[in-house]
Amino acid sequence: MIAINNVTVTFSGNDLFQDISFVINPKDRIGLTGKNGAGKSTLLKTIVGIQPVDKGSVTIPNGVTIGYLPQQMELPEGRTVMEEALTCFEDAKRLEEEINNLSAQIATRTDYESESYMSLIHRMTEATERLELLGGSKREAETEVVLKGLGFRQTDFTRQTSEFSGGWKMRIILAKVILRKPNVFLLDEPTNHLDIESIQWLEDFLKDYPGAVVLISHDRTFLDNVTRRTIEISLGKIYDYNAPYTKYLELRKERRQQQIAAYENQQKIIKDTEDFIEKFRYKPTKSNQVQSRIKMLDKMERLSVDLEDNSSIHFKFPPAPRSGQIVVKATHFTKAFGEKVILKDIDFQLERGEKVAFVGRNGEGKTTFSRCIIGQLPYDGELKLGYNVSIGYYAQNQDELLDLNKTVFQTLDDIATGDMRTKVRDILGAFLFGGEDIEKKVKVLSGGERARLEMAKLLFEPYSLLVLDEPTNHLDIRSKEILKQALLKYDGTLILVSHDRDFLHGLADTVYEFRDQKIKQYKGDITYFLEKLKLQNMKEFELQKSNNNVDGRSSRDGARTVSASASSTTDAPAAPQMSSSKEDYLQRKERERILRKLKSNVEKSEARIAELEAQQEELQQKLSLPENQTDMSLFEQYEELKIQLEKEMAYWEDATMQYEEAEGK
Repeated sequence: MIAINNVTVTFSGNDLFQDISFVINPKDRIGLTGKNGAGKSTLLKTIVGIQPVDKGSVTIPNGVTIGYLPQQMELPEGRTVMEEALTCFEDAKRLEEEINNLSAQIATRTDYESESYMSLIHRMTEATERLELLGGSKREAETEVVLKGLGFRQTDFTRQTSEFSGGWKMRIILAKVILRKPNVFLLDEPTNHLDIESIQWLEDFLKDYPGAVVLISHDRTFLDNVTRRTIEISLGKIYDYNAPYTKYLELRKERRQQQIAAYENQQKIIKDTEDFIEKFRYKPTKSNQVQSRIKMLDKMERLSVDLEDNSSIHFKFPPAPRSGQIVVKATHFTKAFGEKVILKDIDFQLERGEKVAFVGRNGEGKTTFSRCIIGQLPYDGELKLGYNVSIGYYAQNQDELLDLNKTVFQTLDDIATGDMRTKVRDILGAFLFGGEDIEKKVKVLSGGERARLEMAKLLFEPYSLLVLDEPTNHLDIRSKEILKQALLKYDGTLILVSHDRDFLHGLADTVYEFRDQKIKQYKGDITYFLEKLKLQNMKEFELQKSNNNVDGRSSRDGARTVSASASSTTDAPAAPQMSSSKEDYLQRKERERILRKLKSNVEKSEARIAELEAQQEELQQKLSLPENQTDMSLFEQYEELKIQLEKEMAYWEDATMQYEEAEGK
């Protein structure tokens, strides 16, 4: 479908690629892999046409559309999340305008048999079919499904895009790329700003997408779950494997072993042949054999072993100073930004030597709590650090913290003191900054290089507590593994904010889930947490089903009001006169009966809401599958469920108000 033909790209006189060729086929699932700086992002830019080639060509057939997600992109302000997401349907809007114009023209014509009239009809039919293909009237419902899959709540849809962080803005851009339904996805680090739930949703979407997918990711689990083909970029060449990432590692190892074995065998044959020639070169009786062997060597195609880029970061954290047994303790901790409460009445305790992971949806307070621990943000309640606790902090927005106009060397030299000033070059070398690289300005570094530079800053002082917020963003897989090994050997206390499942596996021994203004502890690693989360969700689902069965109501139109049921009990004929005590007793019993009825209405409504939400969630899952994108009945069901849910919510509010008023009397 898309052919890359003998492409060469040169930077600063050096070839980044050298005559590389491969084809992206329909329905391919390709993972681009290679070290930071190998040229993965540049290759995607070359395919899109942003980066010109110095030699060769990229061939894209007419009609093939590309959805490109870069690592960084600016989002215009002045629109809500939903409005911005819907801008991806500009083609559809133009078609709607065209259809309206054509309809107006057709309505005024009476020359039904003329060629011009038939031409209008043909254009109208063609435009209508194209509009349906692009989403037609189901655009908003489809956009809602994608935004929710990427972690946005219903209440976020009407918020301005300027209110969101850079990571959330990238999600809006990703949603727009997905909604365009291109023939080919080119995705550069799509999981960098996604939480675990959103990553899993994106995995499911991409696995079933009918078009081709080419992605760059340093999330090994994500690559394994999505891709079926791996293209490695190394030292200007590409190596194409028909396998997902983990299998590719095995095949690459086998290929190299076979190369080495074949090369060594050939070298032995060459040496034996040359020894024979040298030994019998001047013996007339062996002249024919000598000449035969000389010709054989001349014709022999010499084997070689592909060069391998084995450069990698290598470091270890300084020994941690001994702190008190309690490292961090929070009591009745609350954090709000204005009226928006992020965390409420939290109790938390971290002990010396623990390695914990903070996980959960974006916006639930993981980074906020981390910044409160290091003293960057104010809060309500109590939060104390233990005795002799010193903190090293890695921020996920390191791009904003580094001085872009400093050189790599200056960045570290400015924070080095005492004997550490003599070790700046050694530490830079350990993080792959050598030779002329140390004089580069920070602003020209790639995302991975900036991440390594920010990590290097943590080696200039020993810390008893490391707080690392998304430390693996932009790091290649080999660098992530080395960082993981360094953290496993680190003898201090560790807080990790991360969505990288493979990185967290076996590293954090306790997981804290941030959700709904609270923190829940799971005593186990990330695999244990994910298993428990699935079980927990299933239990909640079964509980909802059980409540709905007890309710016994199959459906309702949502138009009923609580006041009607209340009046049926309060407007009964007055009872005959009786003794005061008996009258009080009967009135009390009547009031209790009314309260039970009103409470039952509330509980049944809550159960119905849970049932409708479960049905809506199930439909969202179906609608996220590409094969269901043209099933109008599913979208109609989704819209109908929304209407039912809104009516039920209104009924519940009314019922709750009636119950609370009656209970307060």
